[in-house]
Amino acid sequence: RVLIVIAGLAVVLAACGSSSKSPSSNSSPGSTSGGKVTLNGSGSTFQQTFDQAVISSFQGANSNITVNYGGGGSGKGKTDLQTKTVDFAGTDSLPKPAELSQYQGGALLYFPTVAAPITVSYKLSGVSKLSLSDSTLAKIFALKITKWNDAAVTKDNPGVTLPSTTITVAHRADGSGTTSNFTKFLDAVDPTDWTLGHGDTVDWASGTQAGTGNAGVAQIVSQTDGAIGYVDLATATSANLSTAAIKNSAGKFVAPTVDSAAAAVANSTFAADLTYNPINAAGAAAYPITSPTYVMVYAKQTNKASGTALKSFLQYIYATGEGMAKDSGYAALPATIVTKAVAQLSKIQIPA
Repeated sequence: RVLIVIAGLAVVLAACGSSSKSPSSNSSPGSTSGGKVTLNGSGSTFQQTFDQAVISSFQGANSNITVNYGGGGSGKGKTDLQTKTVDFAGTDSLPKPAELSQYQGGALLYFPTVAAPITVSYKLSGVSKLSLSDSTLAKIFALKITKWNDAAVTKDNPGVTLPSTTITVAHRADGSGTTSNFTKFLDAVDPTDWTLGHGDTVDWASGTQAGTGNAGVAQIVSQTDGAIGYVDLATATSANLSTAAIKNSAGKFVAPTVDSAAAAVANSTFAADLTYNPINAAGAAAYPITSPTYVMVYAKQTNKASGTALKSFLQYIYATGEGMAKDSGYAALPATIVTKAVAQLSKIQIPA
Protein backbone atom coordinates (compact mmCIF):
# COMPACT_ATOMS: atom_id res chain seq x y z
CA ARG A 1 0.00 0.00 0.00
CA VAL A 2 2.84 2.37 0.88
CA LEU A 3 4.42 1.87 -2.55
CA ILE A 4 1.15 2.52 -4.35
CA VAL A 5 0.50 5.67 -2.29
CA ILE A 6 3.98 7.03 -2.96
CA ALA A 7 3.76 6.20 -6.67
CA GLY A 8 0.37 7.87 -6.79
CA LEU A 9 1.78 10.91 -5.02
CA ALA A 10 4.48 11.12 -7.66
CA VAL A 11 1.90 11.21 -10.43
CA VAL A 12 -0.16 13.86 -8.68
CA LEU A 13 2.84 16.03 -7.91
CA ALA A 14 4.21 15.69 -11.41
CA ALA A 15 0.83 16.59 -12.90
CA CYS A 16 -0.25 19.49 -10.74
CA GLY A 17 3.04 20.51 -9.13
CA SER A 18 1.56 21.11 -5.68
CA SER A 19 5.01 20.99 -4.10
CA SER A 20 7.05 20.25 -7.19
CA LYS A 21 6.15 22.08 -10.36
CA SER A 22 7.61 20.74 -13.57
CA PRO A 23 10.11 23.32 -14.82
CA SER A 24 9.42 24.58 -18.30
CA SER A 25 12.09 25.23 -20.89
CA ASN A 26 12.00 28.86 -19.78
CA SER A 27 12.39 28.26 -16.04
CA SER A 28 15.24 29.93 -14.21
CA PRO A 29 17.51 27.92 -11.95
CA GLY A 30 18.26 28.92 -8.39
CA SER A 31 15.74 31.73 -8.00
CA THR A 32 15.48 33.49 -4.64
CA SER A 33 12.80 35.72 -3.13
CA GLY A 34 12.40 37.07 0.38
CA GLY A 35 14.84 34.61 1.91
CA LYS A 36 13.26 31.66 0.10
CA VAL A 37 15.06 29.57 -2.52
CA THR A 38 13.66 27.61 -5.45
CA LEU A 39 15.62 24.77 -7.04
CA ASN A 40 14.60 23.40 -10.42
CA GLY A 41 15.46 19.99 -11.79
CA SER A 42 14.33 17.82 -14.69
CA GLY A 43 15.10 14.52 -16.38
CA SER A 44 14.79 10.85 -15.51
CA THR A 45 11.29 9.48 -15.04
CA PHE A 46 12.98 6.31 -13.79
CA GLN A 47 13.99 8.03 -10.55
CA GLN A 48 10.96 10.32 -10.33
CA THR A 49 8.91 8.31 -7.83
CA PHE A 50 11.85 8.33 -5.42
CA ASP A 51 12.59 12.00 -6.09
CA GLN A 52 9.07 13.15 -5.37
CA ALA A 53 8.90 11.22 -2.11
CA VAL A 54 12.21 12.73 -0.97
CA ILE A 55 11.26 16.21 -2.16
CA SER A 56 8.03 16.11 -0.19
CA SER A 57 9.89 15.05 2.96
CA PHE A 58 12.70 17.56 2.41
CA GLN A 59 10.35 20.48 1.94
CA GLY A 60 8.52 19.50 5.11
CA ALA A 61 11.80 19.93 6.97
CA ASN A 62 13.00 22.98 4.98
CA SER A 63 10.08 25.35 4.45
CA ASN A 64 12.32 28.02 2.93
CA ILE A 65 13.38 25.78 0.02
CA THR A 66 11.13 24.72 -2.85
CA VAL A 67 12.36 21.91 -5.10
CA ASN A 68 10.67 21.46 -8.49
CA TYR A 69 11.36 18.30 -10.45
CA GLY A 70 9.89 17.70 -13.89
CA GLY A 71 10.40 14.45 -15.78
CA GLY A 72 10.83 14.45 -19.53
CA GLY A 73 13.49 11.73 -19.62
CA SER A 74 17.23 11.68 -18.97
CA GLY A 75 17.88 13.27 -22.34
CA LYS A 76 15.84 16.34 -21.42
CA GLY A 77 17.50 16.59 -18.02
CA LYS A 78 20.94 16.60 -19.57
CA THR A 79 19.93 19.16 -22.20
CA ASP A 80 18.36 21.43 -19.57
CA LEU A 81 21.51 21.29 -17.46
CA GLN A 82 23.69 22.03 -20.48
CA THR A 83 21.88 25.33 -20.97
CA LYS A 84 21.66 25.98 -17.21
CA THR A 85 17.88 25.97 -17.43
CA VAL A 86 17.84 23.86 -14.26
CA ASP A 87 19.98 23.52 -11.15
CA PHE A 88 20.27 19.74 -11.39
CA ALA A 89 19.52 16.93 -13.80
CA GLY A 90 18.16 13.50 -12.98
CA THR A 91 19.74 10.98 -15.33
CA ASP A 92 20.25 7.25 -15.66
CA SER A 93 22.84 7.63 -18.42
CA LEU A 94 26.09 9.58 -18.47
CA PRO A 95 27.08 12.28 -20.95
CA LYS A 96 29.38 11.07 -23.69
CA PRO A 97 32.90 12.56 -23.61
CA ALA A 98 32.19 14.50 -26.81
CA GLU A 99 29.16 16.11 -25.15
CA LEU A 100 30.95 17.49 -22.08
CA SER A 101 31.93 20.72 -23.84
CA GLN A 102 28.23 21.51 -24.28
CA TYR A 103 27.74 21.98 -20.53
CA GLN A 104 27.92 25.75 -20.07
CA GLY A 105 28.61 25.55 -16.34
CA GLY A 106 31.85 23.59 -16.62
CA ALA A 107 32.85 20.45 -14.72
CA LEU A 108 30.14 18.03 -13.60
CA LEU A 109 29.63 15.99 -10.44
CA TYR A 110 27.66 12.74 -10.42
CA PHE A 111 25.76 11.81 -7.28
CA PRO A 112 24.34 8.27 -7.45
CA THR A 113 21.13 8.07 -5.46
CA VAL A 114 19.33 4.72 -5.75
CA ALA A 115 19.13 1.80 -8.17
CA ALA A 116 16.22 -0.26 -9.46
CA PRO A 117 15.35 -3.03 -11.88
CA ILE A 118 14.26 -2.21 -15.40
CA THR A 119 11.41 -4.66 -15.55
CA VAL A 120 10.42 -6.54 -18.66
CA SER A 121 6.68 -6.01 -18.29
CA TYR A 122 4.12 -7.85 -20.36
CA LYS A 123 0.42 -8.56 -20.82
CA LEU A 124 -0.48 -12.02 -22.06
CA SER A 125 -3.86 -13.60 -21.40
CA GLY A 126 -3.58 -16.83 -19.45
CA VAL A 127 0.12 -16.37 -18.61
CA SER A 128 0.93 -15.15 -15.10
CA LYS A 129 4.53 -16.35 -14.92
CA LEU A 130 7.16 -15.82 -17.60
CA SER A 131 10.91 -16.36 -17.87
CA LEU A 132 13.13 -15.04 -20.66
CA SER A 133 16.76 -15.74 -21.46
CA ASP A 134 18.96 -12.91 -22.66
CA SER A 135 19.07 -14.09 -26.28
CA THR A 136 15.30 -14.64 -26.40
CA LEU A 137 14.76 -11.13 -25.07
CA ALA A 138 17.11 -9.68 -27.67
CA LYS A 139 15.29 -11.50 -30.47
CA ILE A 140 11.90 -10.28 -29.24
CA PHE A 141 12.91 -6.61 -29.16
CA ALA A 142 14.68 -6.99 -32.53
CA LEU A 143 11.40 -8.41 -33.92
CA LYS A 144 13.08 -11.70 -34.79
CA ILE A 145 10.57 -13.44 -32.55
CA THR A 146 7.04 -12.26 -33.27
CA LYS A 147 4.77 -14.86 -31.64
CA TRP A 148 4.52 -15.76 -27.97
CA ASN A 149 4.56 -19.50 -28.69
CA ASP A 150 7.86 -19.27 -30.56
CA ALA A 151 10.16 -22.21 -29.85
CA ALA A 152 12.71 -20.04 -28.02
CA VAL A 153 10.11 -18.61 -25.63
CA THR A 154 8.66 -22.08 -25.08
CA LYS A 155 12.11 -23.44 -24.24
CA ASP A 156 12.53 -20.76 -21.57
CA ASN A 157 9.16 -21.67 -20.05
CA PRO A 158 8.77 -25.45 -19.71
CA GLY A 159 5.30 -26.45 -18.55
CA VAL A 160 3.77 -23.08 -19.47
CA THR A 161 1.13 -23.03 -22.19
CA LEU A 162 1.91 -20.05 -24.41
CA PRO A 163 -0.64 -18.69 -26.90
CA SER A 164 0.09 -17.85 -30.53
CA THR A 165 -0.62 -14.17 -29.80
CA THR A 166 1.41 -11.67 -31.82
CA ILE A 167 4.02 -9.83 -29.75
CA THR A 168 3.71 -6.03 -29.59
CA VAL A 169 6.97 -4.33 -28.59
CA ALA A 170 6.61 -1.10 -26.60
CA HIS A 171 9.50 1.31 -26.06
CA ARG A 172 10.26 4.89 -25.07
CA ALA A 173 9.58 7.73 -27.49
CA ASP A 174 11.73 10.25 -25.60
CA GLY A 175 15.46 10.34 -24.94
CA SER A 176 15.72 7.98 -22.02
CA GLY A 177 18.29 6.58 -19.63
CA THR A 178 15.98 3.60 -19.20
CA THR A 179 16.33 2.95 -22.93
CA SER A 180 20.08 3.47 -22.68
CA ASN A 181 20.51 0.86 -19.94
CA PHE A 182 18.01 -1.61 -21.40
CA THR A 183 19.66 -1.53 -24.83
CA LYS A 184 23.08 -1.66 -23.19
CA PHE A 185 22.04 -5.01 -21.75
CA LEU A 186 20.78 -6.32 -25.10
CA ASP A 187 23.94 -5.11 -26.83
CA ALA A 188 26.14 -6.79 -24.23
CA VAL A 189 24.44 -10.19 -24.16
CA ASP A 190 23.49 -10.71 -27.81
CA PRO A 191 25.04 -8.27 -30.31
CA THR A 192 24.37 -10.77 -33.10
CA ASP A 193 20.60 -10.54 -32.84
CA TRP A 194 20.45 -7.03 -31.34
CA THR A 195 22.14 -4.78 -33.88
CA LEU A 196 20.79 -1.33 -32.91
CA GLY A 197 23.49 -0.60 -30.35
CA HIS A 198 22.61 1.35 -27.23
CA GLY A 199 21.82 4.91 -26.24
CA ASP A 200 19.14 7.26 -24.95
CA THR A 201 17.46 6.74 -28.32
CA VAL A 202 17.83 3.98 -30.92
CA ASP A 203 16.26 3.47 -34.34
CA TRP A 204 13.46 1.11 -33.39
CA ALA A 205 11.96 -1.03 -36.14
CA SER A 206 8.65 -0.05 -37.65
CA GLY A 207 5.79 -2.01 -36.15
CA THR A 208 6.85 -1.22 -32.58
CA GLN A 209 4.91 1.22 -30.38
CA ALA A 210 6.36 4.24 -28.56
CA GLY A 211 5.25 5.81 -25.29
CA THR A 212 6.46 8.93 -23.52
CA GLY A 213 8.11 8.26 -20.17
CA ASN A 214 7.97 5.02 -18.25
CA ALA A 215 4.28 5.69 -17.68
CA GLY A 216 3.68 5.88 -21.43
CA VAL A 217 5.27 2.48 -22.02
CA ALA A 218 3.33 1.02 -19.09
CA GLN A 219 0.09 2.30 -20.58
CA ILE A 220 0.75 0.58 -23.91
CA VAL A 221 1.54 -2.70 -22.18
CA SER A 222 -1.47 -2.56 -19.87
CA GLN A 223 -3.87 -1.90 -22.77
CA THR A 224 -2.50 -4.39 -25.31
CA ASP A 225 -2.76 -8.16 -25.06
CA GLY A 226 0.52 -9.61 -26.26
CA ALA A 227 2.52 -6.48 -25.44
CA ILE A 228 5.97 -6.36 -23.87
CA GLY A 229 7.99 -3.33 -22.79
CA TYR A 230 10.67 -2.12 -20.37
CA VAL A 231 9.52 -0.11 -17.34
CA ASP A 232 11.01 0.83 -13.97
CA LEU A 233 9.81 -1.23 -11.00
CA ALA A 234 7.87 1.58 -9.28
CA THR A 235 5.84 2.29 -12.42
CA ALA A 236 5.30 -1.40 -13.18
CA THR A 237 4.04 -1.96 -9.64
CA SER A 238 1.68 1.03 -9.62
CA ALA A 239 0.31 -0.04 -13.04
CA ASN A 240 -0.13 -3.63 -11.79
CA LEU A 241 1.90 -5.06 -14.67
CA SER A 242 3.17 -8.63 -14.90
CA THR A 243 6.96 -8.84 -15.03
CA ALA A 244 9.25 -11.53 -16.39
CA ALA A 245 12.18 -13.21 -14.67
CA ILE A 246 15.35 -12.64 -16.72
CA LYS A 247 18.29 -15.02 -16.99
CA ASN A 248 21.39 -13.46 -15.44
CA SER A 249 25.11 -13.96 -16.04
CA ALA A 250 25.13 -16.85 -13.55
CA GLY A 251 22.47 -18.66 -15.57
CA LYS A 252 19.67 -18.05 -13.05
CA PHE A 253 16.24 -16.66 -13.89
CA VAL A 254 15.81 -13.75 -11.48
CA ALA A 255 12.70 -11.64 -10.86
CA PRO A 256 12.96 -7.82 -10.78
CA THR A 257 12.88 -6.85 -7.10
CA VAL A 258 14.51 -4.32 -4.83
CA ASP A 259 16.65 -7.07 -3.33
CA SER A 260 17.83 -8.46 -6.69
CA ALA A 261 18.73 -4.91 -7.78
CA ALA A 262 20.65 -4.42 -4.53
CA ALA A 263 22.56 -7.64 -5.26
CA ALA A 264 23.58 -6.27 -8.67
CA VAL A 265 24.76 -2.99 -7.15
CA ALA A 266 26.73 -4.86 -4.47
CA ASN A 267 28.63 -6.69 -7.22
CA SER A 268 29.40 -3.51 -9.19
CA THR A 269 32.61 -1.51 -9.28
CA PHE A 270 32.32 2.21 -8.59
CA ALA A 271 34.70 4.60 -10.33
CA ALA A 272 36.39 7.49 -8.54
CA ASP A 273 33.65 9.85 -9.75
CA LEU A 274 31.04 7.45 -8.25
CA THR A 275 29.69 6.26 -11.60
CA TYR A 276 29.14 2.53 -12.04
CA ASN A 277 27.56 -0.06 -14.30
CA PRO A 278 25.36 -2.75 -12.67
CA ILE A 279 24.15 -4.13 -16.02
CA ASN A 280 24.60 -7.93 -16.15
CA ALA A 281 26.48 -7.88 -12.84
CA ALA A 282 27.90 -11.10 -11.47
CA GLY A 283 26.14 -13.11 -8.77
CA ALA A 284 23.37 -15.70 -8.70
CA ALA A 285 20.97 -13.29 -6.95
CA ALA A 286 21.65 -10.26 -9.18
CA TYR A 287 18.93 -8.98 -11.50
CA PRO A 288 20.74 -8.45 -14.82
CA ILE A 289 18.93 -5.31 -16.03
CA THR A 290 19.52 -3.10 -13.00
CA SER A 291 19.86 0.61 -13.67
CA PRO A 292 21.85 3.22 -11.79
CA THR A 293 20.50 6.74 -11.53
CA TYR A 294 22.19 10.02 -10.67
CA VAL A 295 21.63 13.61 -9.68
CA MET A 296 24.04 15.54 -11.89
CA VAL A 297 25.16 19.05 -10.92
CA TYR A 298 27.82 21.59 -11.77
CA ALA A 299 30.83 21.53 -9.46
CA LYS A 300 31.01 25.33 -9.59
CA GLN A 301 27.83 27.02 -8.42
CA THR A 302 27.28 30.67 -9.30
CA ASN A 303 24.71 31.64 -6.65
CA LYS A 304 25.36 31.31 -2.92
CA ALA A 305 21.75 30.75 -1.86
CA SER A 306 20.85 28.20 -4.52
CA GLY A 307 24.22 26.45 -4.25
CA THR A 308 23.79 26.10 -0.50
CA ALA A 309 20.22 24.83 -0.95
CA LEU A 310 21.31 22.32 -3.58
CA LYS A 311 24.04 20.98 -1.30
CA SER A 312 21.51 20.74 1.53
CA PHE A 313 19.09 18.80 -0.70
CA LEU A 314 21.78 16.32 -1.73
CA GLN A 315 22.82 15.90 1.89
CA TYR A 316 19.21 15.11 2.77
CA ILE A 317 19.03 12.43 0.08
CA TYR A 318 21.91 10.57 1.71
CA ALA A 319 20.94 11.23 5.34
CA THR A 320 17.21 10.52 4.99
CA GLY A 321 16.27 9.65 1.41
CA GLU A 322 18.23 6.39 1.28
CA GLY A 323 16.04 5.11 4.09
CA MET A 324 12.96 5.85 1.96
CA ALA A 325 14.24 3.97 -1.07
CA LYS A 326 12.78 0.50 -0.52
CA ASP A 327 9.23 1.72 0.16
CA SER A 328 9.42 3.67 -3.10
CA GLY A 329 10.51 0.61 -5.11
CA TYR A 330 14.26 1.27 -5.23
CA ALA A 331 17.43 -0.22 -3.78
CA ALA A 332 19.45 2.00 -1.48
CA LEU A 333 23.17 2.38 -2.11
CA PRO A 334 25.72 0.44 -0.04
CA ALA A 335 26.77 2.37 3.08
CA THR A 336 30.35 2.66 1.80
CA ILE A 337 29.13 4.46 -1.35
CA VAL A 338 26.84 6.75 0.66
CA THR A 339 29.87 7.77 2.71
CA LYS A 340 31.83 8.55 -0.46
CA ALA A 341 28.91 10.51 -1.93
CA VAL A 342 28.64 12.62 1.22
CA ALA A 343 32.38 13.27 1.04
CA GLN A 344 31.98 14.35 -2.60
CA LEU A 345 29.65 17.15 -1.47
CA SER A 346 32.79 19.06 -0.50
CA LYS A 347 33.60 19.37 -4.21
CA ILE A 348 30.59 21.65 -4.76
CA GLN A 349 32.03 25.15 -4.93
CA ILE A 350 29.72 27.82 -3.53
CA PRO A 351 30.54 31.52 -3.91
CA ALA A 352 31.08 33.58 -0.75
